[in-house]
Amino acid sequence: MSVNYGTKSLKTAVEGKVLMIERVFNAPKDIVFKAFSQPEHLSRWWGPKGWETDIRQFDFQPGGVWLYCMKCVDKNQGDFYGQESCGKAVYQEIVAPEKVVYKDFFTDGEGNEMEGMPGMLVTLEFTEYEGATKVITRSEFVTEEALKQVKDMGVVEGFSSQMERLDDLLEQLQ
Repeated sequence: MSVNYGTKSLKTAVEGKVLMIERVFNAPKDIVFKAFSQPEHLSRWWGPKGWETDIRQFDFQPGGVWLYCMKCVDKNQGDFYGQESCGKAVYQEIVAPEKVVYKDFFTDGEGNEMEGMPGMLVTLEFTEYEGATKVITRSEFVTEEALKQVKDMGVVEGFSSQMERLDDLLEQLQ
């Protein structure tokens, strides 16, 4: 596990079939929570750099669905340019501004789950940390192999990139 909050690095760990990622943001907890819970903010930072996110459905309540598609618009990303990647979250629990739990799936553009792609149960926790906000993300997969599949796809690197985008948005919101 590596920690370097001075350069806003991620702290990551794998425990069995659970991927844990921690990241500290220099913003109040209520503003960080809004960035995760309001579609007008999510669409501005969700996805890696060079990708744009289209939110097609958003109902932030238990049982509600968030359907989005990301498209690579950066020609410098080679084979990724023009590709689309869609996902769907089904919210299980929301305790504002402390916690969000949702089931997350890879989907097609209409929200149909993709066969052969693992789903996960994601728990986000928002805590105050030395005048900033720590976000702890726990992604639990059905198997360790499913977790490995997603890690091999570059999920940690992509998540790190989108957290940098979130930093930029949080600066604007304060």
